[in-house]
Amino acid sequence: MTSKEKILNAIKANNVVKDVKLPSYDNFGIKFEDKFKTFSTMLESVGGKALIIDKKDLDKTIKELYPEEKQIASNVDFCNLGNFYANSFEDAHDLKDIDLAIVKGNFAVAENGAIWMKNPSNRHRALYFIAQNIVIVIDENDILNNMHEAYEKISFENQGYGVFISGPSKTADIEQSLVIGAHGPKSGYVIFVKS
Repeated sequence: MTSKEKILNAIKANNVVKDVKLPSYDNFGIKFEDKFKTFSTMLESVGGKALIIDKKDLDKTIKELYPEEKQIASNVDFCNLGNFYANSFEDAHDLKDIDLAIVKGNFAVAENGAIWMKNPSNRHRALYFIAQNIVIVIDENDILNNMHEAYEKISFENQGYGVFISGPSKTADIEQSLVIGAHGPKSGYVIFVKS
């Protein structure tokens, strides 16, 4: 037996793969005792605000937050403030004068203050970014702990546009100074409605 064969046989004899059970990831990711409080803190750190209200108070609350806004686009069924129907326009450039967009969010993530936005009935994805101000409306039970839970809820098989949004538009590229409303909504609220 050559030296090479001895070495290979020794490797084979000592390279035994043991049958080991794979680890469980059932408890993967951070969990929060008060998901709304954590979400609210994270959202405020990036310039947004979060509220919990009764569903019936949605119109009144938004009117109190934005009393001066004239052009209001809404795709929330139980909101009656919309007077600008974004889906009726062919070109997204026609949405340039929207003062306030009131839009449905699918779920929120407490870990980072992000909201998953995917609404196939929304014709223009620009609606989320072109308005001067944005209000995202979500059911209070749709706050997840972390991004691991979020990815379990997202279906990547269905084509279409989806995006995570966290607060109003912002940038810190210039002199490391945070500027809110740089290239999109200058204010943002996430309103959780009690079910």
